[in-house]
Amino acid sequence: MAFETFYLGVATKRPQWLANLDVPMFISRRSLCSVKALPQAKVRWALDSGGFTEVHKGGWELTAAEYVAEVRRYTDEIGNMDWCAPQDWMCEATALQATGLTVAEHQSRTTANFLELRQALGTLVIPVLQGWDRDDYPRHVEAYEAAGVALADEERIGVGSICRRHADSDIGAVLGALQPLRLHAFGVKGSALAKYHDWLTSADSLAWSATARWGKIRLAECTHRGYDCHKCPRWALRWRERTLRCLDQERLFAA
Repeated sequence: MAFETFYLGVATKRPQWLANLDVPMFISRRSLCSVKALPQAKVRWALDSGGFTEVHKGGWELTAAEYVAEVRRYTDEIGNMDWCAPQDWMCEATALQATGLTVAEHQSRTTANFLELRQALGTLVIPVLQGWDRDDYPRHVEAYEAAGVALADEERIGVGSICRRHADSDIGAVLGALQPLRLHAFGVKGSALAKYHDWLTSADSLAWSATARWGKIRLAECTHRGYDCHKCPRWALRWRERTLRCLDQERLFAA
């Protein structure tokens, strides 16, 4: 497997970046659903369903039919969409607390939604694996297989509920348990991405924004408002370039 694409996460209320920047991007439907005049993308991009926010509000209220209508609008009016995530259900402790449900129920709802969306959107929608403990993820693979989805034949499979883990080893354990599937790691960056990118087909991250805010980073050449570059495309592109350079170095010096 070869790592192919690193999608730059787009900050909220910045959908126009799709028309202005030259790198693959990852953008939430929450940034697009209220926009009347959508941008025309000149780059490849992928659609985040916004599931983290929806589930932490207690669960999905948007129906599958409504989501399908939104996705079709974005493919028609924006163009260049690589793929979209389903309306998945995260499995972090905070997500389970918000819904009052179990990991198994969140997995079941994720699978059911994918099956419904696949009927309407075809292969534009990718399957997503959810869980928390390492063994949760292979069990979710089995659930997909039991539902008739041959994950080994899928071009890309999202891996959820891993971006906010504090230990790189936890991320590695999950990704290792899912080899040799063609995986997309949601929100994985930094040292974890450097260590495990050869187990991935793609990944995305919005970490450039938090890095600028927490580190009070403001590029000398920037003239925008605000005290830092947490909404700045110039910093976002520079952060992405540095991230990809680290991946090359990891390959170069690996034992």
